[in-house]
Amino acid sequence: MMDTVIQLLIIFLIIGGIFFTFVAAMGVVRLPDVYARAHTASQTDTLGAGFAVAAVVLAMGPEPRTAVAVLLLAFIFVTNPTAAHAIARAAYATGVPPWGESTEDDTE
Repeated sequence: MMDTVIQLLIIFLIIGGIFFTFVAAMGVVRLPDVYARAHTASQTDTLGAGFAVAAVVLAMGPEPRTAVAVLLLAFIFVTNPTAAHAIARAAYATGVPPWGESTEDDTE
């Protein structure tokens, strides 16, 4: 019974990972500017990779190698949003204009 529950949870996590990775890919293709693309890519890609690695952790079970996968999961959750923030900040610093219909930061 417990194996069936774990297998169903693994399947749910894999489907969630596929869904969020697909949403990230569609967001990068469809969104209008670098700021929106960085936002969607960081959030949904982090969730997609996080769900996939969580499925791997459950599939491996209690092994020493599982700790490496958990560390990878923590690394993904820290680095993906940080990289997206750095990209958006660099775009803003170099003067990349936001999409025409968005509101701009008028503090200058």
